[in-house]
Amino acid sequence: MVQVFTTENFDSEVLKSDIPVLVDFYADWCGPCKMMAPVVEKIDAEYGGKVKVGKINVDENPEIAGNYGVMTIPTIMVIKGGQVVEKTIGVQPKKALTNAIDKAL
Repeated sequence: MVQVFTTENFDSEVLKSDIPVLVDFYADWCGPCKMMAPVVEKIDAEYGGKVKVGKINVDENPEIAGNYGVMTIPTIMVIKGGQVVEKTIGVQPKKALTNAIDKAL
């Protein structure tokens, strides 16, 4: 199941994770974000255990979005060892995200 990241757990769940983390920056009102949700869920199911998959609501956690320069949503990042290793903006095909994850692995 896709995790929910917040300001409170971002450091422990994402930055200090032993495995790469796919982070979906989204908002509930965002149509393109809703289009990406099933793709993110499929990736979570396929990569379970190898990659942590989660989402963070930019309206509820604006400081995290600001720290990462998120200006457009959906923005999806792969974070490994506390560093952003891949970043995509807008609706992406599943293959673009799996390629980014595969590079991080």
